[in-house]
Amino acid sequence: MYPAPFNYHRPATLDDALGLLAKLRDDANVLAGGQSLIPMLKLRLGDTDEIIDIGRLPNLAHIEQRGDTLHIGALARHADIAASDIAGQIPLLQECAGGIADKQVRNMGTIGGGVSIADPSGDWPCALQTLGASVVCTSARGQRSVTVEDLILDSYTTSLAPDEIITEVQVPMPPANSGSAYVAFKRAAPCYPTATAGVLITMADGKCVQVRLAIGGAGSTPVRSAEAEAVLRDSDMSEDTLAQAADIIVSSSSPPPDARGSEEFKRAMLRSLVIEAAERSVARSRGASVTGGHRYA
Repeated sequence: MYPAPFNYHRPATLDDALGLLAKLRDDANVLAGGQSLIPMLKLRLGDTDEIIDIGRLPNLAHIEQRGDTLHIGALARHADIAASDIAGQIPLLQECAGGIADKQVRNMGTIGGGVSIADPSGDWPCALQTLGASVVCTSARGQRSVTVEDLILDSYTTSLAPDEIITEVQVPMPPANSGSAYVAFKRAAPCYPTATAGVLITMADGKCVQVRLAIGGAGSTPVRSAEAEAVLRDSDMSEDTLAQAADIIVSSSSPPPDARGSEEFKRAMLRSLVIEAAERSVARSRGASVTGGHRYA
């Protein structure tokens, strides 16, 4: 199916794009890499009158560390993040970026688009919530910073104002003796994941002193559990403790039954993914060079 007719705008600068968005507001959709928006338009889901293409705007594809924060431009491609030595300091980022769809999508899709679409099956919302990341929302009125957790309100729904564009993702650099991992279960590489899990831990004297868990494909937004994190905090991350934490966070989720699996299947898979990601994170926090990736059916 072809998209409904729309007007196409390709501004040359960010200021031009923000001016257009301020004028068009609810009538406009922003196009970055197009790997989510274009298929939706072809399916006539969320037809729009105006498309503002920001994919070629300059100075929005950086990946750099400034102090204790990793700054990633909204137009950084998944493939660039996966190949970045700077992003590689946080293994979870590379595992997420390097496992998204296939090479074509990774070479076109952007981290800003992946977050702002708020797809409940998308990878970036879960991964970035695990890391406690924030996004910079920019409009002609100025800028504001909001955590990814507060940005994503529901399926395909964010707290972005109609005249705002995400221009940067900011990720706190984990402290020493930290480890992170991201695991997804997929039917095949090009498919959206059925379930995902992200884990970030910091160890000291054999105990977990900081921890963040998130699971995706488990509801309309990524799921976190303070109770599950409390179980792991101050523990030695034993097998039994990991299993207990996994049970708690999965019990607080609501995975929808669909063509990718029943609710029961998804719960079992989520539990397994949490444990796998946690074990990989613990090994990395202890200095082990552990490779890992997604699971495929």
